[in-house]
Amino acid sequence: MQAIETNATITIAALNDRFRHTFWGGKVMMTSGVQALPEETRVKLFAAVQSFDNFKPRNDPYGEHDFGKVVIDGQTFFWKIDYYDLTMQYGSENHADPAITTRVLTIMFAEER
Repeated sequence: MQAIETNATITIAALNDRFRHTFWGGKVMMTSGVQALPEETRVKLFAAVQSFDNFKPRNDPYGEHDFGKVVIDGQTFFWKIDYYDLTMQYGSENHADPAITTRVLTIMFAEER
């Protein structure tokens, strides 16, 4: 399956890329397993998430750049971006509209998914 690029998809991917590259424009969360890692490992992990650009139809079927896998020190991690309303109670009605969407990037061990 190949992503169909619409204006909304292009906007969502750009917003997700900006958020992931800078950690600005949303909330960054980590699982307790990631939190327990040594600080130097977390620094490498966060840098790998921020620089991730290996988007392919298999890991990005909708073209939104909202999921990735990185390997740090032989350990596999996933990151994903979810979309909530501004109160973070419900899902966002429009992922392409930052005025009504809170992006949440979660970083986890692959086995924690």
